[in-house]
Amino acid sequence: MKAHGQAHKYGDNIDTDVIIPARYLNTSDPKELGALCMIDIDQDFVKKVQSGDIMVGGYNFGCGSSREHAPIAIKASGIDCVIAKSFARIFYRNAINIGLAILECEEASDKIETGDEISIDFDSGIITNHTKNESYQANAFPDFIKEIIVCNGLINKLKKESIHE
Repeated sequence: MKAHGQAHKYGDNIDTDVIIPARYLNTSDPKELGALCMIDIDQDFVKKVQSGDIMVGGYNFGCGSSREHAPIAIKASGIDCVIAKSFARIFYRNAINIGLAILECEEASDKIETGDEISIDFDSGIITNHTKNESYQANAFPDFIKEIIVCNGLINKLKKESIHE
């Protein structure tokens, strides 16, 4: 498993209401949520994001309410992975459940800047910043999390398993 794209960097305590404001939660359509992702702090976010890009945050990324809409909006916007110093636990679980790759890596969060070209090897946990010619080490995903992400979420993984039983 690998990812490659440009970085979009935000700070500490990016909460679920910043990721997708509550006023837009009258839908659960991923396309609509993705089109409104980060709108209150970065009006041009969805115009700048290319499929495969990487979001970078600081401490406590995804804090706030337990809504699944936040990781769905990030994934639907085109982001392949979120790197942060730490994640709110409910956001972490919701992200994995919907198949959004997330990595905790303090050094990467500190050193990566918006626009840097980043690649990630999820098998080794190595994050490479091609712009700065640097590498950072995150924990590699265990196999069961890789399977969930490859299947595009926990529900799809369970459906796949039930077909093979």
